Amino acid sequence: MAEVVFSSWGRKIVDNRKGGEVQSATFKLPVTYDGERPLSAFIGWDGIILYNKDVDIPAMVAEYMKRVQTRYVCGKCTPGKKGTRVIMDALLAIVEGRGNERLLDSILEVGDLLAHCKCTLCPSSAVPVLDAVTHFRDAFLNYIRGAKSLSSEFRYIEKYTAPCMDKCPAHIDIPAYIEAVKDYRFGDSLAAIRDSMPLPSVCGRVCPHPCETACRRKNVDEPISIMTLKRSASDWEWQHGQVPPMVPKARKAKTVAVVGAGPAGLAAAYYLALEGYPVTIYEALPLGGGMVAVGIPPYRQPRNLLQRDIDIIASLGVEIIYNTRVGKEVSLTELRSKFDAVFLAPGAHRSKPMGVEGEDKGYKGFLTGGIDFLRNVYLGLPTGMGKKVFVVGGGNTAIDCVRVALREGAEESVLVYRRSRKEMPADIWEVDGADDEGVRFEFQVLPTRVVANEQNEVVGVELIRMAMGEPDASGRRRPEPVPGSEFIIECDTIIPAIGQDADLSFIPADAGIDTTKWSTIVTKYVPLKGADGKELKDGMGNSLSRTLITDCDGVFAGGDAEIGPLTVVACVGSGHRAANVIARYLDGQGVSLTDAERMEDILSYLGVYDKNEQVPWLDSAAREHQGEIHGKERASYKNYCEVELGFANSQAVREAERCLRCYRVAMVAV
Repeated sequence: MAEVVFSSWGRKIVDNRKGGEVQSATFKLPVTYDGERPLSAFIGWDGIILYNKDVDIPAMVAEYMKRVQTRYVCGKCTPGKKGTRVIMDALLAIVEGRGNERLLDSILEVGDLLAHCKCTLCPSSAVPVLDAVTHFRDAFLNYIRGAKSLSSEFRYIEKYTAPCMDKCPAHIDIPAYIEAVKDYRFGDSLAAIRDSMPLPSVCGRVCPHPCETACRRKNVDEPISIMTLKRSASDWEWQHGQVPPMVPKARKAKTVAVVGAGPAGLAAAYYLALEGYPVTIYEALPLGGGMVAVGIPPYRQPRNLLQRDIDIIASLGVEIIYNTRVGKEVSLTELRSKFDAVFLAPGAHRSKPMGVEGEDKGYKGFLTGGIDFLRNVYLGLPTGMGKKVFVVGGGNTAIDCVRVALREGAEESVLVYRRSRKEMPADIWEVDGADDEGVRFEFQVLPTRVVANEQNEVVGVELIRMAMGEPDASGRRRPEPVPGSEFIIECDTIIPAIGQDADLSFIPADAGIDTTKWSTIVTKYVPLKGADGKELKDGMGNSLSRTLITDCDGVFAGGDAEIGPLTVVACVGSGHRAANVIARYLDGQGVSLTDAERMEDILSYLGVYDKNEQVPWLDSAAREHQGEIHGKERASYKNYCEVELGFANSQAVREAERCLRCYRVAMVAV
């Protein structure tokens, strides 16, 4: 077990340098940086964590402040621009043997003045420096007296982040694009977004915006409307007839095939194309976008704007071959022989069974699943839907089904969920939208049997009421049936919407590609362990430091088929990393993760946002809310007009002005 030599993290001092009884402290950090080299120290916005007593703290903080000042300070405020320079110069003077003891007091004084900076980058970067000068003063005095550095064996690696950036699965530089909106530089804002997100109109509308759960502004009043500001930048481009400025690098010889034109496949193709690699996408559907196109209703994501994002990607030289299912019209073996690399991103388009009596009887009115229902609606195919629709599930797909059913002419649309409303995994604003449109909810009930007539037509569903029991593995209380509480709801259509899996039947058994019982593709990763010896997992239960390459050379996997059914933004982040790894593979550099990718994973596991932080601010400013069409009439027959209307530019600027620009710099010694 790795013991902490010293820590000031979280403003709690743990000091084991002098021996005696060991003060225990554990942090969400791996014991090794890359599975081999020990993580010797970590410093950042909240202090110092030292594991190896031989790390030269003065040399480390001098290098830290040098990188902060020369690489990340924006120079837009005097305290930050000059204060960090004064601290950097003082630290370098000390470690280079040109300093004196007065400089230590100057560092402490200037560090206090950084509280008046424009943003939090410089003040937060001063925290570990002030801790070092305070608690390692003797080490600095040794330098002043002529001691030599002990740090030659250590390498320093830093990472620029922010709480919102860290929480975003695509790690978009959110403060940068928000600040550009604040300055009316919508084109620059969109350029910052596209560095990590090639589907801005999509993620400006249908992203569940986990970034907003880590917005420090909500410690003051309300989080920034990060998602809608992304939409503002995207809408500005097409509304003003602007041509996207991206230009690919010179075309390269090696080629890449992508299976699936969903968010992960499109993202991988976009970033590979920018690097000059010819990319061909094979898509089973007659249109691109994957689940965004056939699983998210047009009133949430207008199809013309989705197609615009796809057309922009195609304009970079990406070829998309539609109506071509890999495993049927073309085999994976053929793709491997024809292309230098293959990226598997087929999405999760197969509905899970409900598991109730009668669902396998072939009754008329029992539909195969929510995903199939939505896909048929958007492709203009028969759905088999009647007038009284019953949907089972608590996620966004279930909500989409009941709302679409109303638009397709249902007289009654009912959603049942086995837990309470507040426990639904669906986004709360989607649940509220369904409520607004007249959807009927039945909570804490479980379907047990499909009721059919003599003509084998669905006429109802038998349900049983549920009571909350002991917590399950997820920490939520487990619903348990209440004996004798059975009742029937009349309906002529049942739509199970309890989840979906990837269909991996296109992968040959002899391809050397492992899959799991959850219908996901196994990719290689570097196992990172914590101080307790257990392997570290992210919040979704996936291993950290995944390279996205399978056991089959040249074949990579990402998106829903690799991480399990998740969000658009998570799939985009997966596709972006895959593109980076594939580019290195094709360039003969192997598939090892870069320092930036490793640090990204380490910080995501540690967490950058502190919900208990007392964030000082002079005044509260209310969050702007985008315009929205309200009332049941918006769910009238075949009305798929967009419900949420976005910000006016003046609103977007006001909302952007609320951003606290919470940049952080972390650094490790290995």
